[in-house]
Amino acid sequence: MAKHVAVLMGGLSSERPVSLNSGKACADALEAEGYEVSRVDVDRRIAETLAELKPDVAFNALHGPFGEDGRIQGILEYLQIPYTHSGVAASALAMNKLLAKTVAKSAGVPVARGRVMKRQAIADVHPIAPPYVIKPVAEGSSFGVLIVRENQSHPPQSLSSPEWTFGDDLLIEEFVHGRELTCAVMGDVALDVCEITTEGHAFYDYDSKYSDGGSVHIVPAEIPADVARKIQEWALAAHRAIGCRGVTRSDFRYDDRFGPKGEIAWLEINTQPGMTAVSLVPDIAKQSGHSFGDLVRWMVEDASCER
Repeated sequence: MAKHVAVLMGGLSSERPVSLNSGKACADALEAEGYEVSRVDVDRRIAETLAELKPDVAFNALHGPFGEDGRIQGILEYLQIPYTHSGVAASALAMNKLLAKTVAKSAGVPVARGRVMKRQAIADVHPIAPPYVIKPVAEGSSFGVLIVRENQSHPPQSLSSPEWTFGDDLLIEEFVHGRELTCAVMGDVALDVCEITTEGHAFYDYDSKYSDGGSVHIVPAEIPADVARKIQEWALAAHRAIGCRGVTRSDFRYDDRFGPKGEIAWLEINTQPGMTAVSLVPDIAKQSGHSFGDLVRWMVEDASCER
């Protein structure tokens, strides 16, 4: 009898549209692999819904707060439903960008320097000399990310706007020049390194991530072999140090302006990487010999409680 998999998608965060796309792609692939699939649009009644459905496995295709920060994982632990991706503690830790960087650094991973400040404290005066990056501490998909360039006389005015919805705790991070690289980890294996290039975008922002033609994935990245090995080593080190399970993706910047050895900085880890048609992890996995169906099947078979 086929396993019954509840694919959790949608959810309550600003990343809801991305999650719906990820969830549909994963649900379609799991059905093609022979699983019985229930597509669950997550709301505040999710505990009752899952108790009624009684799935064998919950495939977590949620992104952002509530889906990626340990809270849904806690509900699944309470209901004793095996689930994919990282557990409660690792999810909560990875979602806090500063804490995740602190742990990764303690494991020997080179990180971009930064500190957390209140939004009100940096609305009028540069917190550090430009260029620098402003990131909400607990958002994904580049929501709320701002790059402050050398020639800007004051912080972005959007920080003072009543329409700001990304929280008051912001990570102020030194801007790292260079190329955008990412590396996926699957279980205990670091897969290929991918370079992301964008056209018409200042950086790898929401639009370039999720619009057709917004970005190009170069897998494997055209970088020196020793640099690729270092990035794989550090992606796996961060995955292990934070306590992640299943599939994760670590993002890096590689500055090779002054030579091929360059400077590498780890930026963050994604415990619930996107799984849409234009997402990075499926592209990286494909290069390593895993079809999309193979990838989602592996995630289901890897699912467990007490992760």
